[in-house]
Amino acid sequence: MHSSSILGWKAIAAALAVLAVSSCAAPTAVTAPTLDARKCSKDTLATLYPGILTFGADLPVYPPWYLGDDPSNGEGFESALAYAVAAELQYTADDVRWVRVPFNAALAPGAKSFDVNLSQFSITEQRSAAVDFSSPYLDVTQAVVTVRTSPAATATNLDDLRVLRLGAQIGSTSAAAAAALDGRQAVAVYDTTGEAKTALVDGEIDALVADLPTAFSVANELRGGMMVGQLPGPSDDVEQFGIVLDHESSLTRCVSWAVDTLRGNGTLDRLQQRWLADAGRAPVLN
Repeated sequence: MHSSSILGWKAIAAALAVLAVSSCAAPTAVTAPTLDARKCSKDTLATLYPGILTFGADLPVYPPWYLGDDPSNGEGFESALAYAVAAELQYTADDVRWVRVPFNAALAPGAKSFDVNLSQFSITEQRSAAVDFSSPYLDVTQAVVTVRTSPAATATNLDDLRVLRLGAQIGSTSAAAAAALDGRQAVAVYDTTGEAKTALVDGEIDALVADLPTAFSVANELRGGMMVGQLPGPSDDVEQFGIVLDHESSLTRCVSWAVDTLRGNGTLDRLQQRWLADAGRAPVLN
């Protein structure tokens, strides 16, 4: 492991040692019952490779979830969270292995090349028929980002968005949220957020729909990038990210236990403050 990975791991380990009251929202989807911690340790878990916990991540990955397109360095919210989950399950940094898996492939039915996967997967009933989800680790909203030279730069409400060319990553809840606007033009979908970002720069689309932290990251990366605003979510449902596992995986309860433990001891909140605080806020469009 690179020195930066070791430093990142030490920082995470130090954070885990400090207990605080969490301000993260309580999960509304999958939760784990109280478990004996001894049943959720490296020596007892049936992972792909004994004694090794294999994490999956999209290819490529982006800030603020991962930095430098390197999931293993412990930098970024989901990279740091992965090592925090591993530590709860008594895996060291050297016991962690990473594989790269395209977003939609990770959600497809069938055998997995990973034990667990963190790639901003929203928990949905449809997806739960093909894969398992851990307890949720983050509440999210969808947002719209553009560049100042785009017609979307002057959009102030949902009706303004409906006449624009919107784009999003294929198979994502961002694409579903864009389609739910019932705009005049079909939503353009792309294999990765990076491809959608390029389409925005090239003028193929007027605006990009992504989860709020990703949208702010895109706005900061692009010359003339700007936030248009957040899309209103269903009033009776909160969109939440969860860790993906193979369907009916024997690891799901323990991974959920680890996430719940990290929420309870304040680690999720501290990781959010460190890696997602810069995302800021955006007005909700009506």
